[in-house]
Amino acid sequence: MVDLLMKYSQRTKTPSTKPALIDTHGRKIEYLRLSVTDKCNLRCFYCLPKGFKDFEEPENWLTYDEINKVIHAFADLGVSRIRITGGEPLVRKNIHQLARKLKCIKGIDDLSLSTNASLLSKQADALFESGIDRLNVSLDTLNDKRFKNITQGDLAPVLNGLEKAKELGFKVIKINMVVMRGVNKDEISDMVRFCQQNGFILRLIETMPMGSTGQAANEQFVDLCETRIKLQHEFDLIDTVVDGGGPARYMKSKNGDLHIGFITPISQHFCETCNRVRMSVDGTLYMCLGQDHSFALRPLLRAGISHDELKFAIQEAIALKPERHFFNEQPEKILRFMSMTGG
Repeated sequence: MVDLLMKYSQRTKTPSTKPALIDTHGRKIEYLRLSVTDKCNLRCFYCLPKGFKDFEEPENWLTYDEINKVIHAFADLGVSRIRITGGEPLVRKNIHQLARKLKCIKGIDDLSLSTNASLLSKQADALFESGIDRLNVSLDTLNDKRFKNITQGDLAPVLNGLEKAKELGFKVIKINMVVMRGVNKDEISDMVRFCQQNGFILRLIETMPMGSTGQAANEQFVDLCETRIKLQHEFDLIDTVVDGGGPARYMKSKNGDLHIGFITPISQHFCETCNRVRMSVDGTLYMCLGQDHSFALRPLLRAGISHDELKFAIQEAIALKPERHFFNEQPEKILRFMSMTGG
């Protein structure tokens, strides 16, 4: 480990002349999805398989101080957007305290949080006061029985959490709906109306073949290009842009009371504009959901890496980012669950 640190120590003596975080394919990386836990109080079947218990041990989790150090380095390298994710981030204690620290880092202009909202009603006040700008809430159905089948949990606390967040006035609340054939495809229009009535932005997401051979995801897959055309006619939608830094392509109603995003990693992949990487709870950077490229920061952090050395390590990690995923060609390739990688 000493030799590894010396590698970065020697590099800091010669300032980098390269752009801060430009990968080898010319994409500027300005968005980090930060997982603070791989644990979740729900068990969505497409995220955590039944009986899965191979969670990361808490001693392997990055501490809040370690996370703060990493985000300072990313911010110095031009990353301006951070999304706190999990697992379910609200199962980790005092997450609002971490959010408050991250919000104060110079250069971080946008701080959002992904959640299933089942614990949100009790924590919403503290999160709002900490400076969280936006919420992304996973909600695949408005039907109690279906919700139980998908998540093994109850729908009511989620709706209560959304209502509380709406009352507090978070800048943006987005609903993420993973669309699945034979599961919830018939609910899309109902979800659109629910979001329209509540002022939420709806994002429809295609299933990705992760965590299995890919067969189940392929059977449930819905091409959102077809869904987009249907909704465009049903709700008289036009193209638009919504701030957020993510991969969704948006449409809106002509009077502006409805916004729908389409996230299409399979039917229309967006690899050429990918501006993000993920960091798991154990400090591993993942460059792409559909590839194995990763870089472990935790050993360096616990060996005492300096701020400048850490920036060089991050630049080295970004150089590993691949040009694109291969979900279409090799759906069986990635056997990694979303809860382990970060949403």
